[in-house]
Amino acid sequence: MSWLKEIIGTEKAIIAMCHLQALPGDPLYDKKKGMDWIYEKAREDVVALQNGGVDAIMFSNEFSMPYLTDIKRETVAAMACLIGELKPFVKIPFGVNCLWDPIASIDVAVATGGLFVREIFSGVYASDFGLWNTDCGKVVRHQHEIGGENIKLLFNIVPEAASYLGDRTIESIAKTTVFNCKPDALCVSGATAGSATDPEILRRAKETVGDTVVFANTGCRVETIEALLKIADGAVVGTTFKYDGKFENQVDENRVKEFMTVVKNFRK
Repeated sequence: MSWLKEIIGTEKAIIAMCHLQALPGDPLYDKKKGMDWIYEKAREDVVALQNGGVDAIMFSNEFSMPYLTDIKRETVAAMACLIGELKPFVKIPFGVNCLWDPIASIDVAVATGGLFVREIFSGVYASDFGLWNTDCGKVVRHQHEIGGENIKLLFNIVPEAASYLGDRTIESIAKTTVFNCKPDALCVSGATAGSATDPEILRRAKETVGDTVVFANTGCRVETIEALLKIADGAVVGTTFKYDGKFENQVDENRVKEFMTVVKNFRK
């Protein structure tokens, strides 16, 4: 049994994304609609996800495009404010993902009571955001310094819109990440949000790390989730839960229910 049962309540867990609209300071932020509108859209998504039966929620600033790897203080403040206001409606475990800043993700999780964070904690990448470096030792020490040692760290080892610098196999990356960094979980992604996770890469990663939790991190669909859960320990799901399966739309409760019916039948 993994930590998923204790923290989220089930093995083969489905963590659903709550994508926050563009925030103050973001290029796409709508100043006329303001924070109250962002809160209301997020609240509607939280209610739809929970009614649909997901196991956990992860809040992310998904529309803070183009993303930063060292996010600004106003983004941290806005996310903490929104999650704090949403908490009365959140009845299931939740986590945080401040794209793409692991220290900020941990800060917001500690401030709001988040139980897990997903981030790029390790590796060096060539990415759409430039040369993308990390410092896992610094991040984990910060986690402990601010009292976040019980927060589970989900390491995205196949980052979206990026490739590992150096010629390394997924087996090599997974093995050394687990040995050197002690992640609570590894996440295997496609090229972008909504892009399918390659089942073969997922299988190779899981076979390499054994008891370490591995998530299918992007592009899970109702017609593919059963096959992916035969390999992975769970999935992080966002785009497929939205109206028409489109990234920019809000959550469609009926799509969530259809997806989770397949998952729950599989878990039986």
